[in-house]
Amino acid sequence: MRFPLNKIFLYCLILIPFGSKAQSTDIDESMTELCPIPFYPNIAETTGEVNNESFTILSSTSSIKKGQYANFTGGVTLLSQGKSIVADELSVNRATATVAANGDIHFQNNGIDIFAESLKINQQNKTTSLSTTSYQLNGTAGHGSAEEINIDGNGKSLSFLDSSFTTCYGPVPDWQMRASEITISSDSNSLEAYHARFSLFDVPILYIPYLTMPITDERKSGFLYPKISSSKSSGLEIEAPYYVNLSENMDATITPRFMSARGTQLITEFRYLQGLQSGQIDIEYLNKDKKLTSNDDSRYLARLQHIGTFSQRFRAHIDYTTISDDNYLVDLGSSQFNANDAYLYQIGELAYFAENWQATLKMQDFELLGNHQSSYKTLPQLEIRRQDNVANFDGIFDIYSEFSSFDSEDETQPTAERYHVEAGLLYPMVTPAWFLNSEVKLLQTNYRQKNISSDSLLERNVSRTLPKIRLHGGVNFDRDFALFNKDYNQTLEPQLQYLYIPQKNQNNIGIYDTTNLQDDYNGLFRDRRFSGIDRIAQANQISWGVTSRLLTEENNEVFRFSLGRIVYLNDSSIDDTDQTVLVDKSALAADVFVHLSRNWQFSSDIQYNTDSGVTNKSQTTLDYLFSNNQTIQLNHRYARDVSGESLEQMSLATNVKIAQRWQLVGRFTQDLQGKRSIESYAGLEYSSCCWGIRFTYHRNINSKIDEAGNLNENRDAFESSFNIQFVYNGINSKKSSNSVGDMFNSSIFGYKRPYFLNN
Repeated sequence: MRFPLNKIFLYCLILIPFGSKAQSTDIDESMTELCPIPFYPNIAETTGEVNNESFTILSSTSSIKKGQYANFTGGVTLLSQGKSIVADELSVNRATATVAANGDIHFQNNGIDIFAESLKINQQNKTTSLSTTSYQLNGTAGHGSAEEINIDGNGKSLSFLDSSFTTCYGPVPDWQMRASEITISSDSNSLEAYHARFSLFDVPILYIPYLTMPITDERKSGFLYPKISSSKSSGLEIEAPYYVNLSENMDATITPRFMSARGTQLITEFRYLQGLQSGQIDIEYLNKDKKLTSNDDSRYLARLQHIGTFSQRFRAHIDYTTISDDNYLVDLGSSQFNANDAYLYQIGELAYFAENWQATLKMQDFELLGNHQSSYKTLPQLEIRRQDNVANFDGIFDIYSEFSSFDSEDETQPTAERYHVEAGLLYPMVTPAWFLNSEVKLLQTNYRQKNISSDSLLERNVSRTLPKIRLHGGVNFDRDFALFNKDYNQTLEPQLQYLYIPQKNQNNIGIYDTTNLQDDYNGLFRDRRFSGIDRIAQANQISWGVTSRLLTEENNEVFRFSLGRIVYLNDSSIDDTDQTVLVDKSALAADVFVHLSRNWQFSSDIQYNTDSGVTNKSQTTLDYLFSNNQTIQLNHRYARDVSGESLEQMSLATNVKIAQRWQLVGRFTQDLQGKRSIESYAGLEYSSCCWGIRFTYHRNINSKIDEAGNLNENRDAFESSFNIQFVYNGINSKKSSNSVGDMFNSSIFGYKRPYFLNN
């Protein structure tokens, strides 16, 4: 039977508008088994009734006395504006403006499902109460029970009396909170608990008179997950971060970090967002390091990062870091930088973008850690670039100009002002089948150098003029063919480049911002060998290369092989006195990529000297995915000349699921030249749907810098640490899909995840 009732009862059923966003559904099958979150279909949709203006009551039988009361029995369903009640019995009393329900009650709205033995609605007081209840928050693992649940008349809050809450499932939850009262407010999107008692595996462990936590993804001030660790250098470490929601567009995190061997450090992070401007300020401060008995100075790190756009055409970027001493990162560590970083980048940049030209004003410096040669800072550097289409010609007129002023803290080093202009014509021709790019330019550079020693080859005023001619073309062939009963498309992509720059003696110019570029396969077709313009290498050369690919019907690349070489047409070389590297005239570059199945991926690149029969550089990586979220990676890298030394290393990284809830992560790096271990890392993680714990052990070579600024030469000295991290999966928590990646990246070499391992 169906009975539309008067709107007087509109407030009898209260909607609680929880603001939780839909949780991620990207959960593997094992996690679904661990977290059996109940799903309750929408009652209104199952009945087929939608009524936005009044109540609708469905029942098997009814008894009505006009103007006084109505009783309903047998599968009673009450619907109103997305709210619903299912009960065995329901009665409406017009005289007292009340509704009462009994027996297997299911109360539902968009935010919560409540099951109760009895329900009472008082329209005059605009209140709803349910007794002997259990509840489930929609879309999350949050659930519990309460002796009584009260809902206010405005539908803005629920009050749970003598209640419990947990995100664990099972007869005995792994953890549970009991409280005399829990209040959930949709206005503040928060949960408040009074006289909260926490238990772990049904054993009481903590009592808190009052606490609050967010119930949505909205930010709320409060403590974040603590971190407990132990290391040889710092002793027992405890971090207790506190998050402060300052305003809609600003927040901060304050983290006291207790180290038993060093003292208490304060770590702060401040973030802001205003329109198209955003930034972050990080300050780390330790007043006195108890382990440094000979030094009472404070230790600190400060970093400012900002990026923003002004007036649609201006862009600003700032990244500035200062640090108290060379060993700060090694001794104390920081999330801002790696312990092996040798310098800190300091840059301020303002760029302007017009329709066909742009300008950039830049100031940059480096803070070097250790006894290294002082670097140059540019104060300032101004770059301007413009491109215009040439009338009655498909080419482009391109001009680039730069002014740089170089200074150094080392008063014995020369300083300089550099003016540079590149101007010329570009003529690009590109089609799907082929391309040919032509370029003719004139390069003019002027230097004004100061602070030159009497025995130096440098000159005060230098003018350098060089022409450049570049022709770069290629052809794309492809064909369809079958291999192992699968259809593929094979490409053949040969390319050829001619580059000409005449020889010029440049040993009268200092090296200010210039170093060698990587000589890999793609580097064969660059128009320069150096990152800066203090050196412009002579070129009379032809670069050839060919690439072949295999593509599936879905256009996925499963195989690629590239081989190329530079053929030098001149016989001259660049002298070592010119502070550069000799030209290698017999270098062959190749790279290969193989991905014939989802489980296997192989990649390798090599630079080989055909004259001397030696390898200059190489890197090889083999990845195997033997199950979801279970991988193993073997990596080998070699470089013949790194600061005069050969480098050869091999790394093994793996993550294995050793049980339903346990994941093991390991990484081992070996120095094959020195026949010693460089780093060992192991992580063990337990994770359920409601909590997790992570144990990690890290052992690596101690890279501490001595008082003279030199790196520790005792390569048998190792630093080791042990860490414990707890993870609480609460009301709105999502299981971290990146936990394995976090542990891999905690090692000094990090981990490059193959793109196809979408676990």
